[in-house]
Amino acid sequence: MSYSDFDTLSKNLADRIQDLRQRRSLTQADLARLASVPRSTIANLESGTGNPSLINLAKISSALNTSIEMLLTSPKALTRLIPADLIKSISRSQGEVTIVKLLPDPIPGMEIDKIEINPGARMRGVPHAPGTKEYLHCIQGEFCINVAGVETKVFKGDVFVFPGEIHHSYENSGKTRAIGLSVVAISPIGL
Repeated sequence: MSYSDFDTLSKNLADRIQDLRQRRSLTQADLARLASVPRSTIANLESGTGNPSLINLAKISSALNTSIEMLLTSPKALTRLIPADLIKSISRSQGEVTIVKLLPDPIPGMEIDKIEINPGARMRGVPHAPGTKEYLHCIQGEFCINVAGVETKVFKGDVFVFPGEIHHSYENSGKTRAIGLSVVAISPIGL
């Protein structure tokens, strides 16, 4: 590793600690107390002149509720762009419904999809574990959502919330393509 690599790490560390501390409305003294390190350690690290021990990095990352990697990595390295052609899309109901998977990385207990339904088309939902909640935000057109035999019209801008464990279906009851964002918060089994 070259000297400039260490400078980059020091700058990343200084920027990240200061940013995370300020977003949590902590003073340097507050963070030092939470991390059980001297305030001067925080000041030196935020100035880019500190050379922390591994134990101090672990204490500070714990106090900020983040990882050591997050403290050392530049914000650009933490991001990635997934090109449209690599985003998973599922066709259902003889091509009348498209489901676009908006979470390319699996997040336990969470599903976020974009649902596009052609006029007059219908799609059955899949019941989930007891305690699961589903949220549908209509961003275009209109949906008719049937939950256990009860129909609810959901129009542009509306958010409909329902228990995901109950049989349900989505129908486009309008004259234009219906588009919605579906968020499913899956309850862990056994709760």
